Amino acid sequence: MELVENVVIVGAGIAGLTTSLGLHRLGIKSLVLESADCLRITGFALLIWTNAWKALDAIGVGDSLRQQHDTLLGNVTSSTESGLQTAEMSFKAKGKVGKHEVRCVKRKLLLEALSNELPSGTIRFSSKLVAIEESGFFKLLHLADGTVIRTKVLIGTDGVNSVVAKWLGFNKATHTGRCGIRGCATFDNNHGFEPLFNQFFGDGVRFGTIPCDPRFVYWFFTFAPSPDQEKELEENPTKAREFVLSKLGVIPDQIRGVFESTELEAFKLISPLRCRKPWELLWKSISKGNVCVAGDAIHPMTPDLGQGGCSALEDGVVLARCLGEVLLRNSSKKSENLEEEYKNIEMGLKKYASERQWRSFDLVATAYAVGYIQQSDGRVLSFLRDKFLAPFLTSLVLNKADFDCGKLTHNS
Repeated sequence: MELVENVVIVGAGIAGLTTSLGLHRLGIKSLVLESADCLRITGFALLIWTNAWKALDAIGVGDSLRQQHDTLLGNVTSSTESGLQTAEMSFKAKGKVGKHEVRCVKRKLLLEALSNELPSGTIRFSSKLVAIEESGFFKLLHLADGTVIRTKVLIGTDGVNSVVAKWLGFNKATHTGRCGIRGCATFDNNHGFEPLFNQFFGDGVRFGTIPCDPRFVYWFFTFAPSPDQEKELEENPTKAREFVLSKLGVIPDQIRGVFESTELEAFKLISPLRCRKPWELLWKSISKGNVCVAGDAIHPMTPDLGQGGCSALEDGVVLARCLGEVLLRNSSKKSENLEEEYKNIEMGLKKYASERQWRSFDLVATAYAVGYIQQSDGRVLSFLRDKFLAPFLTSLVLNKADFDCGKLTHNS
């Protein structure tokens, strides 16, 4: 069976749904292919920084998410070895793009907010892309179920193991030697936490707790295991839980209680932290002809800036704007010249690529550097981090969020 579509987006994650919704707001239909049989909501929650709220407002879903999540007032960083606070930062300050805004958002609610605004039938679940074939000015997409889709535009938002990124010539993302575990604690009544991002370092680990709403607290824990240890912890969540609790160090009982009250199932979700080698983003193009990539397909990064999902939202808005301009122009001309139409699409995707190249490089490189310093267990670097670098690293995180990807159209 062969289907024909103008725009196909591979992957119904944050970048894919944002791009599709942005195009929909501009009156452009797209088809989103998702290999899973439902929306992928693993990860529990994510920090949504100022730059991401700008993107969410651009596609019209910011206000609905604000109503469901508490505003965070600031960040407090402490040492697990001394128990002392090493840095504090307020989120109330004004940046270059306006007042800072930070909330911890449940991933499920974010994906539902994006998908619920799309027309019925936009997302095609259980649709795994296995091969891409050239066909003149089109791409033929071969799916695992035997379906073939002919499309004028192919957008890969299919994550860290992207088929589309591989087709564009990108290498596999590099394992950083670190792993992450994410979880949450849900309380029967108000959890009593202040609206703060509490972050801790020491003994080669980094972790933190962040309240999302009055009953839900999200946590993350990153560490650098030995090869044998990584496999052992993946296979035995009880040992993973014991390992995490043993590494918490000197922290308040309220913080420790979040980890202790988390269901054992969360400790199964150990994931290697991968990132794109930053220089690859400089000498390889994220677009080629009528094909491009966005989100983790282009810039998988370590979570140390909290910008993975946020930059995916930026990608979606910029891509919808750049592609939408040329597709609407093609539509108004009603040209039957496929070559001219193809060249216009190519120009639109190149414009998107040029806007996102340096931003992606900056975030990937900075996240890796920040993570390396924050999670170091070396005596000298740990001393410098706790005594001198902690305030700088904390302000750097806020600085990278001080960014506006713009509206869906240049006139809006």
